[in-house]
Amino acid sequence: MGNAISLLRLALADFMETLRGYQVLKDSLQRSPGLPVVDDPTGTTSRSFWMHPPSPIAKHCSEIPDYADFVIIGSGITGTSVARRLLQGCRAAGWDSVRVLMLEARDACSGATGRYVRHSICAGPSLWEVTLPHPPIRYRNGGHISPPLYHDWAALQKQYGDVSAQKLIKFRLAHLQELQRVAEEEGILDKSQWRAVDLVDVYYDKRSFDKAKEKLSKYQRDLPFEASHHRVYEAAEAIETFHLADDVAGCIAGGAGAIHPYKFVTGILSSLLKRYPDNFFLCTNTPCVSISSPSASTSYYTVTATKGKTHTPHVIHATNGWCAHLLEPMRAKIVPIRGNMSAQRPGQSLLPTTVSHAYVFYPSSGGFDYLTQLPNGERELMLGATFAQSTGYGEVGNTDDRVYNKSIAARLGGVLPRYFGEKNWGAEAQPADGDDDDENPGIGWDQGRTKAIWSGILGISVDLMPWVGRLPTAASGRPEPPVIPSSPRVLGVGAKREDEVSFGAAPGEWIAAGYTGEGMVHAWLSGKALAGMILGTEKEDKLAEWFPEALRVTHARWRKAKLEALAASVSGE
Repeated sequence: MGNAISLLRLALADFMETLRGYQVLKDSLQRSPGLPVVDDPTGTTSRSFWMHPPSPIAKHCSEIPDYADFVIIGSGITGTSVARRLLQGCRAAGWDSVRVLMLEARDACSGATGRYVRHSICAGPSLWEVTLPHPPIRYRNGGHISPPLYHDWAALQKQYGDVSAQKLIKFRLAHLQELQRVAEEEGILDKSQWRAVDLVDVYYDKRSFDKAKEKLSKYQRDLPFEASHHRVYEAAEAIETFHLADDVAGCIAGGAGAIHPYKFVTGILSSLLKRYPDNFFLCTNTPCVSISSPSASTSYYTVTATKGKTHTPHVIHATNGWCAHLLEPMRAKIVPIRGNMSAQRPGQSLLPTTVSHAYVFYPSSGGFDYLTQLPNGERELMLGATFAQSTGYGEVGNTDDRVYNKSIAARLGGVLPRYFGEKNWGAEAQPADGDDDDENPGIGWDQGRTKAIWSGILGISVDLMPWVGRLPTAASGRPEPPVIPSSPRVLGVGAKREDEVSFGAAPGEWIAAGYTGEGMVHAWLSGKALAGMILGTEKEDKLAEWFPEALRVTHARWRKAKLEALAASVSGE
């Protein structure tokens, strides 16, 4: 009897702890994510290895114009994609006087793109043709970053049907070649470290591996062309081929690529500043603090930042995990979660071929870690932990990326020799000479295996799909400006005001965010599609052929999206 009472007490204690945890979670989701926090003066806390050395335009700050035709909030991969397409489209239309203002709370590209985004890109078929908003291209290894392809196929097919699910898969697959194409056009292919690698999903639990093989089998049956590059390695072959620990249950591998997201984005921003000196205004370390509705004194939005204010007919939200700060109705629709990332020196016995692979490790404890290796320098291993590896509720709703979760950091710092096997790892590497940070003399990286560890903020969509498109007023919380014939406008050389013509979509607020940790498989083309919507060129850009409608923002979707649906989806896995 005493034993039964003790068990009951334990059960009640566990139940009460769950209730307390749920209340903490609920409260955190209803709070504003706030503005991105500024690094401490020493710059030593949670420094992103991706962002060093900083770009020459990291602290660029244009003067805020009193009027901008488009205001983009956020300077990561989404905002950069939107800006590039808007500027290209306006110039092609003869709108030489357009003003595109980009506001960034901290240094350029200092959000998830520069801190947490995954670097490896999984590929699609070896030769794939897809319709994109430019002339058709024959694709070699078309793909995207660590994409959930065979993992998600059955769920996507069940929820959206065959046609829409296939469009979602192809949209994800399109990103590798699209990023490569843009890097080539901008002349930054080498600088952005684009290269071919293999992506290897490593399973340490046989049940999980068997389930993954079932998902892959269905994917291959339903989409044989898209899935043709995948291969299954059973335990013995996987251990020998990839030099992994002897408790590996098996692997699933496919062709892939990789890119350095910070160098890619800042390289493009640098080009835009040079190419459009009178049209593109980049204001870093200039957080947007408020957006005011049209009023009796102005027919436009008033966007107020710390260094000034401007009026605009279009506001574009490209801040992912922070978007709900300025969009209160989007709280609990896109949830910020803090993830943790590290740069580690490889063990001395780790084979040089590791650099040609990217890995996703699925431990038996659940969740996953992802790894890629840089091609130069000390060839650092970039190891990140999914938010599912977090302890407790502390990472949910937490947007303080000045610090990181020490429990997760401790696990990241010790797990790599276990993933590869101690013999394959070997002795610890010694720090290279001159390992100080060139931009901050005297502030060096850590000298042990873990060279650096930091955190970044993800934006988790509660329906697991990015939000792309015009925000209904219910989702923005503000009325839209009236449609004014002179805004936006195209003025030819020598034209008079009466010659102004209507151009683009009606004024409003727009968003591309909520990538749920898969920004590099969605963000660039989402931003490009969003710019097409704003420019009113959806038909010319053939969005109906390549942009998944499941990503588009609608009032019905906004009302339906609830945290309970996310919980049900996750538990169903």
